[in-house]
Amino acid sequence: MTQAPVPADLTPDPDVLRRLRWRCRRGLLENDLFIDKFFERYGDNLTTPLVQGLLELMDLSDNDLLDLLLARKEPEGDLTKPEVVQVLSMMRVNKA
Repeated sequence: MTQAPVPADLTPDPDVLRRLRWRCRRGLLENDLFIDKFFERYGDNLTTPLVQGLLELMDLSDNDLLDLLLARKEPEGDLTKPEVVQVLSMMRVNKA
């Protein structure tokens, strides 16, 4: 299934996406696996709001991020923003 192209005004600059991938490298392999799958599925169709949501998740410690990815915890406080919740939902989806 192909996704519709992202409108140009919502598409981040390719350089921003390249830096984002570098910023998403984590200390825990488990987090990297979730993040790599996310970029494989959605990397070509990321919007500016999704990039912002991902950056907010990347500000978390590795253990806190893993707890969210494994649904041990749900987003609280500032992490309840729609773009953060959407990215988290996309990262949690396990499609074969």
